[in-house]
Parts: sequence; C-alpha cells; structure tokens
Amino acid sequence: MSATKVEETEFRLDGLKWLVVAALVLGGAVANSYYASDFVLLYRVLVLLVVGFAAAYVAVNTAKGNAFWDLLKAAQVEVRKVVWPSRQETTQTTLIVSGVVVVAAIILWALDAGLGFLASKIIV
Repeated sequence: MSATKVEETEFRLDGLKWLVVAALVLGGAVANSYYASDFVLLYRVLVLLVVGFAAAYVAVNTAKGNAFWDLLKAAQVEVRKVVWPSRQETTQTTLIVSGVVVVAAIILWALDAGLGFLASKIIV
C-alpha cells in the first residue's frame, strides 16, 4: 500500500440527480412553450440557458456525468496535439479530392449510359 492516499470522489444519489436533470430540462421546455406569447424571446432564451447550465451542473456531479466531463477534457488535450495542415496543404487536398470526385462521376455516368444503352438494345 502506498503512503499517498488517492482521494476518490464518491457519488451518491445519482438516480435522484438524473431525475432532477430530467425535471429541469422538461420543465424548461414546457415553460418555454407555455410562456411563448407572454415573454420576449430574449428572456426565454436567457432563462433556458440558466436552466441548462443548472442541469449540466447537476449532471456533472454524477458518476457518468463526471466521466463524460473527464472525456471532454482528455479530448481537448488530444486536439492540442494535432498538427493541423497549412492553408496551402488544405487547398491542394481539396483540389485533389474535387478532381477525383469529378473523374469518378464521369466514369459512373459513362458506365450508366453504356449499360442503359445495352439494356435498351436487348429489350427492344
């Protein structure tokens, strides 16, 4: 056993927390449609954003929500490691892909026209 203690986060009442998340989302949707004609769109959007952030906060405090948050943080670290292509490389790749698509379209058109011509000769 190691001398250092690893503190594990304990998640309690996850089922209840997910019910709160569902109630917040459902309540926000119902309230938004119910008050559609009474309040300006800006106020409804602001309230929905607050309710959404509250639901996200409660969801992140569950085991699965925390695992998802950790996954998002790990994905952000991996995105920083990506070597993105330069503008010239992107342009060249786009032109190559466009050219291949045009050539494939011409080949498929010719194949379709040829097979259609043969089928019309056989049927007639």
